[in-house]
Amino acid sequence: MTRRCELTGKTVQYGNKRSHAENKTRRVFRPNLHTQRLYSDILAREIKLRISTRALRTVDRKGGIDQFLLSTNDSKLPKEALVVKKAIVKLTAKK
Repeated sequence: MTRRCELTGKTVQYGNKRSHAENKTRRVFRPNLHTQRLYSDILAREIKLRISTRALRTVDRKGGIDQFLLSTNDSKLPKEALVVKKAIVKLTAKK
């Protein structure tokens, strides 16, 4: 399983650990990922996603997973989120 947020696409970053003597040692910055079940009002079911805590805060601010996906551009969403977004758009078009 990759260390990647399924909503924002945030992934592992690399950098240097710097000591007091300015020694450079490679290190890894991993995103803070959690498996969350988010309820979609339009789909009327829970969606299980592995998302970062920052993405969870953004979803709460936007007003839920439905509003977050509908307001986000397709080019900024990973494949996992696009599948859910297309299902939401399909159901909203029928109503």
